[in-house]
Amino acid sequence: VQEQNFFIKKTFLKSFSALSPDELYAILSARNAVFVVEQQCVYQDADGYDQQALHLVIPHEGLLGAYCRILLPGAKYPEWSIGRVLTVDSARGKGLGHTLMQQALEAIASHGGGAVRISAQAYLQRFYEHHGFVRVSEPYLEDNIPHIEMLRQS
Repeated sequence: VQEQNFFIKKTFLKSFSALSPDELYAILSARNAVFVVEQQCVYQDADGYDQQALHLVIPHEGLLGAYCRILLPGAKYPEWSIGRVLTVDSARGKGLGHTLMQQALEAIASHGGGAVRISAQAYLQRFYEHHGFVRVSEPYLEDNIPHIEMLRQS
């Protein structure tokens, strides 16, 4: 999978309307590379939540290395939500995923804080537990991939 080539100098957290066209393209390209191509999952990525999300990007070697979107309470769940969490293939194994989650949780705290609910791929349960999340549902299929709902109290 060819990764985007838009140069990213530093970590940023931006609303959808603050993203440049190149930044948005880099985000969508990374999401498609990971969730559609790597995981061989055909699904509707453009789900209507991006416009109301905060987008967190961490660079790696000048390109997008890790990404997630943060939804305010009431957008998807009554609580805050973190989704579309990814680390691109070339940046894996370097701790960027943990850095991404720490920064996402710090961003939520700086915007008033509160509980955070996620729909996590089941195989990542231990990763999210490391960040204070607790499984609160039985496994279910989402886009043909086993998921679990997890909650982190504030």
